[in-house]
Amino acid sequence: MEADIAMMGTLLVIAVSTILYATERYSIEAISLGTLAAYVAMFAVFGLPAGDQSLDVADILSGFANSGLITIVALLIVGQGLFHTDALERPAQILVRWVVKHGTVGIAVTFISIAALSAFLNNTPVVVMFIPIIATLATALKSSGSRFLMPLSFVTILGGMTTLIGSSTNLLAANVARDAGAVDLSFFSFTPFALMVAGIGLPYVLGVMPLLLRENRSMAEAMRAQGGKQFIAEIPIRAGHPLVGAESKQGMFPQLQDMTVRLVQRGERPHLPPFENVKLQPGDIVIVAATRQALERALSTKSAVMGQEGGDDKPPGVVTLAEAIVAPGSRLIGRTVAQSGFRGEVGCVVLAIERRSRMPRMPMVDIRMEAGDVLLFAGPRKAIEELRGNRDVLLIDWTAADVPARRRAPAAIAVFLSVIISAATGIMPIAAAAVLGAFAMLATRCLNTRQAARVVDSRIIMLIASAIASSNALAATGGAEAIAHGLLSVLAGAPPSVVMSALFIMIALTTNIMTNNAAAVLFTPIAIGIASTLGLPAEPFVVTVILAANASFATPVAYQTNLLVMGPGHYRYRDFLIAGGPLVLLLWGAFSIIGPWWYGL
Repeated sequence: MEADIAMMGTLLVIAVSTILYATERYSIEAISLGTLAAYVAMFAVFGLPAGDQSLDVADILSGFANSGLITIVALLIVGQGLFHTDALERPAQILVRWVVKHGTVGIAVTFISIAALSAFLNNTPVVVMFIPIIATLATALKSSGSRFLMPLSFVTILGGMTTLIGSSTNLLAANVARDAGAVDLSFFSFTPFALMVAGIGLPYVLGVMPLLLRENRSMAEAMRAQGGKQFIAEIPIRAGHPLVGAESKQGMFPQLQDMTVRLVQRGERPHLPPFENVKLQPGDIVIVAATRQALERALSTKSAVMGQEGGDDKPPGVVTLAEAIVAPGSRLIGRTVAQSGFRGEVGCVVLAIERRSRMPRMPMVDIRMEAGDVLLFAGPRKAIEELRGNRDVLLIDWTAADVPARRRAPAAIAVFLSVIISAATGIMPIAAAAVLGAFAMLATRCLNTRQAARVVDSRIIMLIASAIASSNALAATGGAEAIAHGLLSVLAGAPPSVVMSALFIMIALTTNIMTNNAAAVLFTPIAIGIASTLGLPAEPFVVTVILAANASFATPVAYQTNLLVMGPGHYRYRDFLIAGGPLVLLLWGAFSIIGPWWYGL
């Protein structure tokens, strides 16, 4: 009796937590903590028996030490290292130019290629590799990453379900079936069938999903999307500067192709565009108009062309850029940047100035600030934070970002490729490769501990911990097995095609609550038993488990790649329900038609 109460209590907790996640009335962290508290109360405090075994506090909280959770956090840190060094900027720009040139066809080809790649590589490192590239692509298309990152996760899942090694789920189910002596699946045993099912889901992911996903932009993305506002900056040319000897060609300076040169001040003589036969020499001051991104690139390169307040030396350590508005009534109004004294007061400098009313064509030393001017500051993170207390400027907090350490890009790429190759070839488990990669990113100074800590999302940690607790409780109390056997009793006498269809949707619903690997391990023996009861070969039912367990689209906890894109895409729990739920139903329908035909049932 008590065992039945434990099973019903577990199912009730899962149902209530799923509803609360979907309604988003409370935070994900609060709901997850409540789920854990409910299991602790049921099994540790009140001592309800969980089938033939007992669940203690360690079992319920084991998710916090789960290798999957640690893998996700470590891979996010590896990805942050790539982002912070701009290591993938060049391949991303090549892809962006190609996609922009080919439009919708280019986007489709890109995602289909990613799906094909994930059929032969583990999905998780594929997503880690493409998150920064797809984010760059979204920015170039003047869209939000939320339009593309969830489809990125879903196409890797669709591609991963087509071969034996495409997903860890496939291997787990195949190993259980082989150990049971039911069927020994080869690399391409179910590939043609899986390709047909995945091929029906792919047009939905590429064509319909982006219409269902909202523009979940962060404040920083929204600011960047307002259109590359132009700052005025100056580049002092001193002896040894990279631009010494640069000569204008067709009225432009090729070395400053992403900037607009507005003035070259040589002593008392100004050179105005179009520039003809102007060769830069020490002592010149080049006045440019450029976006923040262009200035950031110029500042971060090894031979930086940007000087700071008359000097070429950058501040030691990590440089942070942030924007601030000159406040009404500020003491800075009417003063020049040189007279502001920011370097002495807070330890940061004004790199550039933006004025919406007009674009001054003069050296920054002559520009007198006005209320509403936007100043681009550069300096250590601590100095930027001190600007919050300055009453003369209004710091725009969400614009603060560290300048990429591009000189460490080769090290970041080497670490990243080592992780990918190690995980893809099986040299070491993906968890080990990810942890070593995260440590290597810190050891090579591709990013510091503060930058690494930013990617640790409390929502992901709590979601995984509560999902694993639910999985352990459901397996221990026999809840999933009871539902499966109950289904068989309801479908007694039904044709095999109906049984396969019902089994698929049951596993698909379970995998979005328990995670795909747990569902595959739990349902493979049940599927083999069903095949034996019906007197049919085990392969169709084992493949049913594999494809259904991969239908992990409706919740972020269903698969690691969903959790990987949840933070960068700024998704909510119900975003997966809205966009991924129909995909689960679509695959179910496709499987129900194609499966019985393919296997002759």
